[in-house]
Amino acid sequence: MSNAAFSPVSLAGHDDFYARWQTTPQHSLDYTLANIWGWQQYFGLEWRFTEHLCWIRQTLPGPVPVYWAPIGDWSKADWDRELQDGPRRFIRVPEALMEQWRVAFGDCRLTVHEDRGQWEYLYKQEELLALSGNRFHKKKNLYSQFVKAYGTPDYRPLDDAMVEDVLALQDDWCQWHECEDSPSLRAENDAINRVLSHWTSFPGLCGGSLYVDGRMVAFSVGEDLGNGMLGVHYEKGLNGFKGVYQAINREFARFAGENFQLLNRAQDLDEEGLRQAKMSYNPSDFLRKYIVEINLAQSA
Repeated sequence: MSNAAFSPVSLAGHDDFYARWQTTPQHSLDYTLANIWGWQQYFGLEWRFTEHLCWIRQTLPGPVPVYWAPIGDWSKADWDRELQDGPRRFIRVPEALMEQWRVAFGDCRLTVHEDRGQWEYLYKQEELLALSGNRFHKKKNLYSQFVKAYGTPDYRPLDDAMVEDVLALQDDWCQWHECEDSPSLRAENDAINRVLSHWTSFPGLCGGSLYVDGRMVAFSVGEDLGNGMLGVHYEKGLNGFKGVYQAINREFARFAGENFQLLNRAQDLDEEGLRQAKMSYNPSDFLRKYIVEINLAQSA
């Protein structure tokens, strides 16, 4: 695999990407075009297209490139040929691809490490909507406090005309949380602004917002991942509105998630506070991911 063939992830590759995305057996929120293009500058993400696959590599912070899992029809790939002069170590490898590599190469040629911080949290839509039982008592209580204070949630689906309001809320959120002093929050803010400013470039995007007295106080942006799963890229609420996160979470599940069985709410990146928050919503499962090293030299 020639390094010279890689180029920065760009919207010019939209059609080539989606042709391979549609054939990918397991869709991860990580690997949507909105995500890899949104974070392209922060991670220095580059890609290369072959007949059946889109290869992705991360060049920042460096100095050595790091390879993500390829996107495309894994069953049609000639792995020995594809990897002959290319990477042998991959991060963020979805479980389905790891298992396919296990079959293709055998356990003796694979070294697999669980990457818990990259696992994507999956929730049943019906549970996020109902918030029933003791498991969701605290969430239901906070939602009820929001309703008591501000009335029935004024939920509105996002459209092109509302993007400006979303970006204004994001700017307010960032000022409150001092994004300029946090490289990760600053990078996320850049990704949100980048993606939402090109809203129509990503056909699967959808979103919802909450208003109080005519002011947007929360928004959520998701994407149809196929196979009955809705991914959630971003979710933000303004400070000072108690229960606002529980409200936008539930209303987004109610309206945007109406025709989906599962909501994918991304990973926790090994951040303890984020892990506790995601676990508090009682995930039904995970999209597990791994670090995989392949040794082509060793005999099967």
